[in-house]
Amino acid sequence: MEITCSRCHQSVDAESCYCPTCGLPQLLYSSEANTGQVQQEKWTDAVSDASVVAWRPALRAAILLAIPAGLLSSGITRAGVLGLFWMMAASAWAVTIYTRNQRPAWITMGAGARIGLVTGLMAAALAFGITGLALFLDRFMLHQGGAMDTEWRTFVDAVVKWSQQILTQMGVPDQGQSAAQKNLMLSPEGHAAYATLNIVGNDAFLVIFAVMGGAIGARFLARSRRPQV
Repeated sequence: MEITCSRCHQSVDAESCYCPTCGLPQLLYSSEANTGQVQQEKWTDAVSDASVVAWRPALRAAILLAIPAGLLSSGITRAGVLGLFWMMAASAWAVTIYTRNQRPAWITMGAGARIGLVTGLMAAALAFGITGLALFLDRFMLHQGGAMDTEWRTFVDAVVKWSQQILTQMGVPDQGQSAAQKNLMLSPEGHAAYATLNIVGNDAFLVIFAVMGGAIGARFLARSRRPQV
């Protein structure tokens, strides 16, 4: 016999304590002569809604994992190239830590995604700050500005050459666009703007993958920790 969950309206087995879709605790009803009388619930501990996040323990778990994820995803280590992996793993792990003391011992994918979002935002902010500070120290404290500018000019020349090729293929005459683009990119403001946008773009991808990691972590927990009745 199946009943319908009062929240998500999905089918629930009559003997199940929880909705398999949203995790809402279910009441069991007697099928004997005294139909309509609610039997005693099968659980004695306090049960939380699997779709609602208790943010105090969630933030503790998020901060715990955001710090190493932000450090590993920053531009100061070679491990930063694996930043997307670090973010997914950190968010999934944060969800696991959070759900360890929850009842039920899993959360919905939406709740996991929200925990992943918070973890990703904190880790991305840390990675942004560390990367920006490292660039500042390299240029002004370690006097690496000349090498950085040379590398930037090489990159700009390659970009301008590629732009010129595109314009030629499209049959658009170059009326000074390439020179204006080069001057803009070589200006201190253009260089700073590009570096900032590059870091922000990378961090945006880190946050997206953190959200995915939180949702995936919650999905696997839901499969492995649902009570068997």
